[in-house]
Amino acid sequence: MTVLYKANAARGAIWARLFAERAPDLPFRVWPDIGAAEEVRYLVAWQPPDRIMETFPNLEILFSVGAGVDQFDFSALPRSLPVVRMLEPGIAESMAEYVVLAVLGLHRDLVAFIDQQRREVWEEIQVRAPADRRVGVMGLGQLGQAALDRLKPFGFRLSGWNRSPRSIDGVACHAGAESLKAFLAEVDILVCLLPLTEATRGILDAGLFAALPAGAGLVNCGRGGHLVEADLIAALDSGQIGAAILDVADPEPLPSGHPFWQHPKILLTPHIASMTRPSQAVDFVLDTIARHRRGEPLPGLVDRDAGY
Repeated sequence: MTVLYKANAARGAIWARLFAERAPDLPFRVWPDIGAAEEVRYLVAWQPPDRIMETFPNLEILFSVGAGVDQFDFSALPRSLPVVRMLEPGIAESMAEYVVLAVLGLHRDLVAFIDQQRREVWEEIQVRAPADRRVGVMGLGQLGQAALDRLKPFGFRLSGWNRSPRSIDGVACHAGAESLKAFLAEVDILVCLLPLTEATRGILDAGLFAALPAGAGLVNCGRGGHLVEADLIAALDSGQIGAAILDVADPEPLPSGHPFWQHPKILLTPHIASMTRPSQAVDFVLDTIARHRRGEPLPGLVDRDAGY
């Protein structure tokens, strides 16, 4: 019974050391050193290999090395194969930190001041009180709820939107497509933490931007596929969107010469909002394997129909 890791090689070496310390009797290998393919029962991957069940006929669980699973081609994965997304707590903690950073940055006009510095301009911008700023989060799963919890002490007026109903103390919650426009109309800073599915691909488009109050800020740390890039450029240039902080793009990295690189109203970070912490991730994988061996329900089991 072997665990195989197929992702960043440097991180794979860290995982190997942690497995040797915490589960010395459980064979662990790092791709491409797969050993005996028929012995591989658990695969931890960002991108699984082609013909996965032909390659690993006895595979029992496919783990995503990250919180998302949109990088998987589910049409190539048998429905009988359980797919588990990473639920280690460090992912939510670091995402919440980033959302606070980005929201405060937009609240205090950081993107505008960075542009002023480039242009050697010393000019004040009027500061609004947090109680006068409405922050809305799209996606109220583990990451969205963690972000909202971290935002509460700052005094913003908080709201959230989700595909299905949620109830969160201190947050005005909206659910379903029919409530999206009403939610957007009351948001000054919009944070996208949605999973990327066929239903959410391209959701950050001209129509959505038009439903926001003029000058609203945008934070996207979901996936690059959520955003229609040309629509964002147009909204920024018209002033409908005041500024955007983007941690994700499509493709990644952005090519040289892409308009996002030099746009004065965009701040880019290289998909670092939330990163799996190896120590906690290894504990999650080991715990999930133990639950699987005991026949217990698996945490983070992906709903194939929902896409997450």
